[in-house]
Amino acid sequence: MSAFIQQLPALIGVIVGAAGSYVATTRGDHARFRREQAARWDERRLTAYTEFARSLKKTVTLSYRIASHLGNDPHPHPLSPEDAAPHLAEASDARDPAGEALLMLGTPDVVARAREWVVTVMDMEQFLRDRIQNPETWSTMLGKQRAAREGYYAAVRRDLALPPGHSGRWQLPPAQTS
Repeated sequence: MSAFIQQLPALIGVIVGAAGSYVATTRGDHARFRREQAARWDERRLTAYTEFARSLKKTVTLSYRIASHLGNDPHPHPLSPEDAAPHLAEASDARDPAGEALLMLGTPDVVARAREWVVTVMDMEQFLRDRIQNPETWSTMLGKQRAAREGYYAAVRRDLALPPGHSGRWQLPPAQTS
């Protein structure tokens, strides 16, 4: 029995070491799993955020072209409302599922900023459907749309812990008149 008692501290040390190793490995695995899961969700949210922005931006670009046709915007490629109608319908159809993914995966701040942006774009669409010819009002609407887009992107960057990005406001050369 004295041999067993002499080896008991070593046996206890082995048991404590094995338990400690098990706990450390398990905690490390859980931490790694949580990090990987967070990274996967970040990727999914980024995809949802990007798809929403892409679908809304398609509508915005078409709106610039229609506004150019109506004399409100200097876009170099005017498009009549009639010719734009199927493209607008397609953009709107793409925006719905992108918006649903955004609602499902987005943070409340990002969803709120997305709503501000889409409402502004819908106002632009209504302005064009009414065939209003008022470049000053259109310019004001463009400013609101750009600010709303910038707010959306800033919210996305905050959510994904990305550094601040570019505002997206490009300084364009003055239009050439012939």
